[in-house]
This record gives sequence, structure tokens and C-alpha cells, in this order.
Amino acid sequence: MFQAVANHALRTGMAVLLGAACALPGTSAFARGTWDAAVDAPGITLQELPPQGRTTYALILEGGPFPYDKDGAVFGNRERALPANRRGYYREYTVKTPRSRDRGARRIVCGGQQPQRPDACYYTSDHYSSFRKITP
Repeated sequence: MFQAVANHALRTGMAVLLGAACALPGTSAFARGTWDAAVDAPGITLQELPPQGRTTYALILEGGPFPYDKDGAVFGNRERALPANRRGYYREYTVKTPRSRDRGARRIVCGGQQPQRPDACYYTSDHYSSFRKITP
């Protein structure tokens, strides 16, 4: 009898704790991995972008031609640092880095149905570790 009461109390206590954890603001989204760092990050204006970033942004709106083969490739958002969207929504573009022997770490990632008319674009200077939303 005592064990049945103890088990019931334990189950009830666990249910209360689980319910309280789910009710905390922001906790459930973070646990699902859908937290959106780009929403909380400060934005960046076109004028604040490095000159190479402004050039890349202009090429995106013009539809190219792009200097790197991978420019315009689908960006999978595996880091989940950008707002959640279906696969194929985001495309990435290289921002040239002076004196770099490879593509470097700087990118612009744009999302939308039409690559030349993106819904939003984000700049990263650290190879997808952080993003700043570009405001034209």
C-alpha cells in the first residue's frame, strides 16, 4: 500500500515538473532546437557591410555572374541559426576576403522563392557561427 502511494506521488510530481518546464517561456523552442539566433542578433545595413559584401549583395539582386561555383548553392541551415524554413529556401553566396587563398569565412545567405528578389538576407563573417540580418 505504501509503495503504491509513493509511486503515485512520484508520477504526479514528475508530471507537475514536466508541465512547469513546458510552460516556461522560450524553453520548449530552445529544446526543440528551433531557437533563432538571427532574430536576436543586431542587424547590419548595406553601408556597414565590407565593400566586398556590398558587391556580392548587388550581384545577388542582378542574378550574377558570381565568381565562385558554389555561389547560389542551397544553404541547409543545419546550424539552425536562421529562421526555420523548408529545404531549398536559403542560398549562400561568398563574400570575397582580401588576401585569402580560398573562399574565406564570409558569406551572405538569402532566403526566398526568387533568388533575385530575396525575402531576407543575412551576413556572416565567421562561417555560419553567427548571422546579422541585412537591412537595405
